[in-house]
Amino acid sequence: MLLAVLAGFIVAFLLVPAGRFLKGRYPALLVLLPLGLFIYFLGFIPRISEGNTIHYHYPWVPSSGIHMNFFVDGLSLLFCLLITGIGTLVFLYSIAYMKEHAYLSRFFAYMSMFMASMLGLVLSDNILSLFVFWELTSISSFFLIGFNNKSKAARKAALTALSITGGGGFLLLAGFVLLGYMTNSYSIQEMLQGPAVQAHAMYPWLLFFMLGGAFTKSAQFPLHFWLPSAMQAPAPVSTYLHSATMVKAGIYLLARLTPLLGDHIIWSSALIITGGVTMVYAAVQSLFRTDLKSVLAYSTISALGILVFLIGLGTPAAYLAAMVFILVHALYKATLFLITGIIDHQVHNRNITKLAGLRKVMPLVAVAGLLAALSSAGLPLTSGFIGKDLIYEATLRNGWQSWTQTGLAVLTNILLLYAGFQAGIRPFRGTLPQAFQQAKQPGIFMWGPPLLLGILGLVFGLFPALIDGALARPAAQALGDIAGQPALKIWHGFGTVLLLSLSTLAAGTLLYVSLRPTEQRQAWIHRLNRVSPQRLLYRITRLFRSFARFYTRTLQNGYLRVYLLTILCFAILLLGYKLYLGVDLSMSHIKFSPVTFYEIMILLVMAAAILYAVFSRSRLTAVAALSVVGYSICLLFVFFSAPDLAMTQFTIDTLTVVLFVLVLFRLPPYLQFTNNRDRIRDGIVAITFGTLISVIALQVLNEPPSRDISHFYGDNAYMLGKGKNVVNVILVDFRGLDTMVEITVLTIAAIGVYSLLKLKFLKEE
Repeated sequence: MLLAVLAGFIVAFLLVPAGRFLKGRYPALLVLLPLGLFIYFLGFIPRISEGNTIHYHYPWVPSSGIHMNFFVDGLSLLFCLLITGIGTLVFLYSIAYMKEHAYLSRFFAYMSMFMASMLGLVLSDNILSLFVFWELTSISSFFLIGFNNKSKAARKAALTALSITGGGGFLLLAGFVLLGYMTNSYSIQEMLQGPAVQAHAMYPWLLFFMLGGAFTKSAQFPLHFWLPSAMQAPAPVSTYLHSATMVKAGIYLLARLTPLLGDHIIWSSALIITGGVTMVYAAVQSLFRTDLKSVLAYSTISALGILVFLIGLGTPAAYLAAMVFILVHALYKATLFLITGIIDHQVHNRNITKLAGLRKVMPLVAVAGLLAALSSAGLPLTSGFIGKDLIYEATLRNGWQSWTQTGLAVLTNILLLYAGFQAGIRPFRGTLPQAFQQAKQPGIFMWGPPLLLGILGLVFGLFPALIDGALARPAAQALGDIAGQPALKIWHGFGTVLLLSLSTLAAGTLLYVSLRPTEQRQAWIHRLNRVSPQRLLYRITRLFRSFARFYTRTLQNGYLRVYLLTILCFAILLLGYKLYLGVDLSMSHIKFSPVTFYEIMILLVMAAAILYAVFSRSRLTAVAALSVVGYSICLLFVFFSAPDLAMTQFTIDTLTVVLFVLVLFRLPPYLQFTNNRDRIRDGIVAITFGTLISVIALQVLNEPPSRDISHFYGDNAYMLGKGKNVVNVILVDFRGLDTMVEITVLTIAAIGVYSLLKLKFLKEE
């Protein structure tokens, strides 16, 4: 299992040196990656359909109880098959769509990395490893959305998506840490078997963090706007990320945590309200859009709102409806996105007010579009019909609120039918414009994947048993007990649900026939952008940038003395507050060793050197005076029986003086950058800080010494570190990682200094 998860990362790294071999027919070999994984996960269906859960254990950080554990159940298997199955078709489609692109290897590397991240996310049992994969999906999607990096709109869209999902990731990390604290475990399976967390005092905060992370990833209102902006990505990216996989990562998280966090009024209310608002708002927005990708983006947001809404209902019927709709939506929405990419690739136009008659030049693409549109509409004998009926059944079984919820579901489905017909039917009906007469049907690698997905939507509608016991029911079982739910069938008889389905079809078709998309209607909706959540976020961003500029000019202005002054003032405030709270300043002269004549003389020399350094008008003289202070400290170390510290201090001080002299010798004559007021201020700060440090040093003398750490190092240096020099063992073994980081920092600093010394400014011709 670990190899299956990491295979995408391995391929991505191998594509860096092997990218030049992707010319000609070699890209087809990359399809073997998702195809092989799809076949691998198909093998789990027999065991999962019997109710089994398969676990894999890989130690990661055993000392902290963190392991790279994976498990396969119905929910994770459903997502794995979507990720790899649709991924196979998208990879195949991309071979033709991205043919001879200059950065073809980079594109497939990003896609492989994203696929691996999604697999790791849905298979992880450890919430910390889940978070790692969660963030990797955000990073890889950032690269994919901004793949056309020469486009300013693409770069902005990528940054917007990363900002929103990255902020959600921060909330999710806080939620995971809090959840681990509340359950005393990082394993999802152990959490589900442990005590309930709903009664915990921190439960509301836990929901805030978890829902914040899930809602940002799945584009819930009001943080939905990053998804339409992300349509700047190439069509294969839009298909893979924004219809079948990435945006459903938040849905997966909600579904996975439902048995743990659900069954509470706050959980249900938050999901029902957020999902209900999102599904209606986004469906209405799709009425006003004329760009095919924009129509599909808002209809995708609406579908995600339906899924959140269903999970919030919390009934067995709602759970089953959500799992079926995940599969149904992935099939027809991926088809429509691929078709949109074909249209854009062949005629270089996505405006549905100008597209017409393309069935004459792309008959097979038109068939795929028709199948996807009918499935999105919920026509009988399609998988969409089964999914829509389950949604209505779930809302009708929910007590006195049922008709309100059902009404919202019907309204949303009517508008989604309209959006599906706009994307799947309108571009192909009517008379072919003269501008598109030269268009032609693309190769099989492009029209084959959407046609296959469209046919699968029809097959699953005709034979719903194929997805019932193998995928939908085991996945729903992971959310809660769904015993007693009827099997999926083509026909459930006459009733309220059938009447609602037929009403949806009739109203949606009437709306499609009577309401044609126009540029005027889109311009009208654009007037409301000034009060949109996106505009509000941009205003907040501008305010943040203004504050950042003010902060930088004030505290990060490039003057080292200002940095040092700020640090000292902050330290004075903290230390002064500590002294204000009360400090025992009593001193016992008995503990002091007698002061010798040599020590007094050294202190006088140090005081004289410090005064000379402060008031000197020569840099070299000031450095020499400071060196006197350093060498005096060396003598103090010798007097107090610390020759090793004395030698270290002597070496460092000598090297520092030499370096200072070499640098300062090349500088211009001494310049006065301060006035008397600044010098008085600096003097007060220095005296105050020195006084506080002296008081703290006296306070330390009153603290009873603790030898536990010293004894530990002394007892274990030889046994564990195999060394007799305790200091060396501490540096190399006990603090080895810290020492390595210090060496790395020094190496980076040395490279930076060397680069500055070798820097040559070339005058532009």
